Amino acid sequence: MDQATMEQPAPAQNARQRLMQSIMELGNKAFNPDASESSRVRGQREFNDFVERTKTLNIIGAFNILIRPGHVPPWLRSKLVEILTLVPLRPDGVRATLEFVFSVHPSSTVKVSEAAVPQKKGANITHEALEMSSRLISTPPASATPDAWYSGVSPQLLSLLDGDEGPELVKAAAYIIGFGILGRKASGAPGTTGWKCLAEPILCHIRPPPSATAGGSQGENGDGIVDLSKEKVLVPAHELSGALNRLQSLVTSHPNPGLCKRLLSPLLAALWAISSWSSSDSSVSEKSRAAASGLLRIQLKLTPSPEILLALVRNVGYLGGYDRQSPEWVYAETKEGELQIVQKRPLIGTVDPIPLHIMDKKIQKLLEVVQDSFSDAEISTACIDLLRRWLKSSRKSNSKSVNIKEEEDEKDPMTQLTEVKLLQSMMEKFPEKLATQPKHILELVSEILTDTEDAPESDDEVVSVALSLLNMIVTAPGFQKSRVKPDVLSRIEASLGDLSRGSRPEVSSTARNLSLLLQYRDQLNDASETTTSTPTDRQIEDRKTYSLAVSYITQADSPPPVKFEGLNLISTLITAQSPVLDIPGILVLLSSLLADSEDYINLKAINIYTLLAHKHPNAVTKELLDHYLDPKETASVDTRLRFGEALLRVIERLGETFTSETACSVADALLLIAGRRGYRPKTQARQDKEERKRQIKIKEAEEAWNGEVPDLSDDIPEEEQKRNEILSRIVEGWESKRGSEDVRIRASALSVLGHAVETNIVGIGGSRVATAVDLSVSILQLETEDEKGILRRAAVLLVMSFLRALDAARKAGKTLGFGFGVQAKEDVKRALGYVRDTDGDGLVREYARDVMESLESWEMGRLVPEVEEAKVGVGLERLKGLEVDLERTVLTRGEGPSVRPRIEEIE
Repeated sequence: MDQATMEQPAPAQNARQRLMQSIMELGNKAFNPDASESSRVRGQREFNDFVERTKTLNIIGAFNILIRPGHVPPWLRSKLVEILTLVPLRPDGVRATLEFVFSVHPSSTVKVSEAAVPQKKGANITHEALEMSSRLISTPPASATPDAWYSGVSPQLLSLLDGDEGPELVKAAAYIIGFGILGRKASGAPGTTGWKCLAEPILCHIRPPPSATAGGSQGENGDGIVDLSKEKVLVPAHELSGALNRLQSLVTSHPNPGLCKRLLSPLLAALWAISSWSSSDSSVSEKSRAAASGLLRIQLKLTPSPEILLALVRNVGYLGGYDRQSPEWVYAETKEGELQIVQKRPLIGTVDPIPLHIMDKKIQKLLEVVQDSFSDAEISTACIDLLRRWLKSSRKSNSKSVNIKEEEDEKDPMTQLTEVKLLQSMMEKFPEKLATQPKHILELVSEILTDTEDAPESDDEVVSVALSLLNMIVTAPGFQKSRVKPDVLSRIEASLGDLSRGSRPEVSSTARNLSLLLQYRDQLNDASETTTSTPTDRQIEDRKTYSLAVSYITQADSPPPVKFEGLNLISTLITAQSPVLDIPGILVLLSSLLADSEDYINLKAINIYTLLAHKHPNAVTKELLDHYLDPKETASVDTRLRFGEALLRVIERLGETFTSETACSVADALLLIAGRRGYRPKTQARQDKEERKRQIKIKEAEEAWNGEVPDLSDDIPEEEQKRNEILSRIVEGWESKRGSEDVRIRASALSVLGHAVETNIVGIGGSRVATAVDLSVSILQLETEDEKGILRRAAVLLVMSFLRALDAARKAGKTLGFGFGVQAKEDVKRALGYVRDTDGDGLVREYARDVMESLESWEMGRLVPEVEEAKVGVGLERLKGLEVDLERTVLTRGEGPSVRPRIEEIE
């Protein structure tokens, strides 16, 4: 709050003071317990009218100052707090709350004067500020019921998802909805108020519930006469398109795979119908189709399974509704070429069948989706299931048909035709994918061939397909007969023998060749194949999982939830200690994400770094240090800071194992970065080039103006101008000058080094710790410029970390082999004392004061040695020349029987 007040220009501060004065005066009339009842009623009416007329952002700022202790009486403060908690229920309350939090949060750089401006060009909204705003908006206060609260904030949040207020507020709204409301069981489970207010308005505009068609009236003409020939529009085109865009913004603006699955699972058929919509006009509802297609691919990648693929197959011709034969509603085109949802006319009970040419287009579209979103194993499983369905329909007249589970409903001819055409297309396009599941294919072949002894001639087609599948599996590279189940192998061999002796020439010839190939297949393998160890089933599955995860992360069009799911898959493999992991490849992958990604992805990538560090500390720290040092000078400051944060988390995770070569290399690199002699020649050359360009532009402008260029900016108060100059000088001072290291990077390195010292001072070693303390002292003495304030703060905190490490080692009884020498202690005290009294940065002075107090406490602690917890008392008996409770002291030292202390009542 102080930051907001400081950044306000003088006129704005005066206006806020007048506003607070008015609030206090009106509040005194409205809520003063000493006033009469009638005057309080009139005062409350005036107070409420005044609050309603005042801009929401101004109300938030004024109330936040007034509710501080000592500003207003307690009876008024409680009323102001109650009103402040209900601010998000105002028509613009959510937007105003977000802007205010983003402007005053310590991690943000948005000024209050900029808060009312729509953030269309992006703002520095940090993850910490998002979390705070989410808590304020997603949690109903005690004075409001969940129904009233979510009913008030949900329209505002959904409106922000439209994007009219800028992309940053879209992300903020998606975070609040996804994590704050729908991400919690109490408010986000189906049936709860949060779900009804935020999820259902979106989902019901894409797939209306069955109740949407009940009790409605058909189309009416201008005279109010019901026309049964007209279709009732349930969801207009603009609402359907808006719901798809909102859902896309909600799903892609934050990586919450669990929420994505809950939102998208009920919409599988609907998203497929919209994304595969075919029209003579190629531009028809392209925006809606693109949004639906993106959402469908996200769902398929988050929940890839053969069941999902088979569900798509069954719904290839889906047009809407819940009853496939007589849908309650369908998707339809408007005259303008957009998609809307209409209720089926009661005079027409069924849907017209889809023309075959459109069905062929849908099947081709489905094949593209399958190839992009499913693994080989899932495609193979779906093909086998479709094959079983086809075999059942082809041989249902035979009582000895393959044992397939009966379906409850008889399939319509169009569905059967669709499945056959799709199966044919999949076997032609993905023959190599079927070979990824040889066990299931061989079991199916065994079942088919076992039933062919008494089969009629009409089964030749089925037998030919079975022999073709068997040939594909047996001739596949890496096939080994020894890995086939003995009972399955024996049945196949026996069936091939029977077929080879049969009366059907084509079948018998193929069966004979396959029988010989199967008999001598293992002998045909190369020596290299036989000597190579065969991967286990788990290794095969892990390889598939790893490949899938990498594809999720590396694909250019992967949205955040899909990338997050890919990182989850890699995290699972790391936790399971899978041997198929490519550690160098994973480190490169994580580094690319950390260099250019969003905060949510960065946090997950940092978490995976910490998991890898447990088994590969040297490789992980080396990768992080390479990017943190940035020897090629290609990374931005923000990117390097993210790698510094990752290095910090890894050090904390290593704990006591942060030692030897790992600790030494990290400490040396951090000392190199934090030192005052860092030189970056490429950076200096780039700065010199930019300076020359700037001077040329200034010279050209002066020539155009025939002299000095006038200042055409708006009039700024002198006080604000001075403040802006100071801030500008500090920010410019952070950047590299004449090739030196950036101040922010140096401060970050000192902070990481301080945590490393506190984590394991023994692992770093005495010489490096001494160098770090000397560096901190020299920074405090020599680098006193205003822009170096953040660097001096880090230097003071490093000394604090050193003291904490010494104190922890003393309490644990560790022998460090080095300590805090008298001369070094005096140097540190002198530097800290000088900084405490003279430094221009308030935080540096405060930190220095705290560290000096900690240093004095540490020195006092060394005078009284630690005693064992088993001893009674505090160890005063060990003070020289003084005996306290000698009898108990003797007993506790083991020189007599153990006696429990007694409590006696005395006068």
